[in-house]
Amino acid sequence: MLRVAVVGSGPSGVYTAQSLVQQDPDVLVDVLDRLPCPYGLVRYGVAPDHEKIKSLQNNLRSVLEHERVRFLGGIRVGTDGVPTARLRELYHAVVYCVGAATDRHLGVPGEELRGSWSATEFVSWYNAHPDAAADGFRRGARSAVVVGVGNVAVDVTRILARRAAELSPTDMPQAALTALAASGVTEIHMVGRRGPSQARFTTKELRELAGLPDTEVVVDEAELALDPAYGDSSGLPAAQRRNVEVLRGWAAATPAPGARRRIRLRFFLRPVELLGDGGRVGAVRFERTAPDAHGGVTGTGRHEDIEAQLVLRSVGYRGVPLEGLPFDPERGTVPHLAGRVLRGGAVAPGEYVAGWIKRGPTGVIGTNRPCAKETATSLLADGPALVRRELPGEPLGLLRAAGAEPVGWAGWLAIERAEAELGASLGRGVVKLPDWAALRTAAGPAAAGARETRQQHR
Repeated sequence: MLRVAVVGSGPSGVYTAQSLVQQDPDVLVDVLDRLPCPYGLVRYGVAPDHEKIKSLQNNLRSVLEHERVRFLGGIRVGTDGVPTARLRELYHAVVYCVGAATDRHLGVPGEELRGSWSATEFVSWYNAHPDAAADGFRRGARSAVVVGVGNVAVDVTRILARRAAELSPTDMPQAALTALAASGVTEIHMVGRRGPSQARFTTKELRELAGLPDTEVVVDEAELALDPAYGDSSGLPAAQRRNVEVLRGWAAATPAPGARRRIRLRFFLRPVELLGDGGRVGAVRFERTAPDAHGGVTGTGRHEDIEAQLVLRSVGYRGVPLEGLPFDPERGTVPHLAGRVLRGGAVAPGEYVAGWIKRGPTGVIGTNRPCAKETATSLLADGPALVRRELPGEPLGLLRAAGAEPVGWAGWLAIERAEAELGASLGRGVVKLPDWAALRTAAGPAAAGARETRQQHR
């Protein structure tokens, strides 16, 4: 039997496990995750009001409940955890699906001021990631600036504008819901350095902004018209053309009287400095940009300050090195050939990658399916050679001996029950547990994954 460890239980990891067990009836897969909860960015990255996308967890769940797949949460791999070299000894093959764990910075003065955060940090807070920073995002803020015009930027803008009554039915942690309910933010500026035809948000996400109760969406047609493709968008790809058409319609719309909050979409503005006010951010200074002849933009030397007590940067993710694996610092990925890890340009037997750490932070959730399938196909092609190596024993006990404290599937089910009970006690639906201590307590004795009797280990 070919034993495979998949590191990471987000979509790329689960799709890799699925592809492996579907293509080979004799493969056994352990899906390892640093967190005691599965599903990765589907649980901790998708906005809580996007219930249809979050329901993808049901599909991922069916894979993790497969008789030849075992979930082992709470296992850190690399620094301060199980060394990658030891993991490689315990399994015939290891697939790293560790995503892009950090965000890009603006690289401008004042970025370190209080009130300046990454959108990743904000998303982690309202999604109850156990590593999330404590509340402090909204305190005292009247105006917010979101730097970026991708789907994450739209998500955080939408959550900032939502009313508590709209968020209460979601699984948002109670502390975040309470803080959002007390918000004083009335102006939200979502700002991009290029034009509307180059924005990265999808039309579906964009249109949701106009459907928010008591919220007005404002765009400046003169600013939109700076984009050469705005006047005639017929030559644009369909997705970008639809975005421009939506923005054109908003520019022509009559202002909504009495709106509680206002979302301003701004373009051709590049942040150059965050301006302080008593030790925290008070405004963002932008430079007006203009299209160049190569599809980019150039600075004009003209500046505009936008008041903001809260700044969220949403300018992309980046992979980080994992101890023991090669890393390309320019691309933020692990060098590979069709998913096979390359060391010094040569294939490293038994080591593979899938997802963002393989291809960079591109695509949507579904993009992980073909990416995972390519890696699984490569691994299974190598399988006859890999399986010849004798393993030292059943991996779970040996992982414990290496210092791991695994949370098995029963532990995760106990966490699910605890979150349902917490929600019921608050008069809500399921409510996420907010920190490591609560998750570990909920997992309880069921955390010991070795006591599970799954067919793959009988």
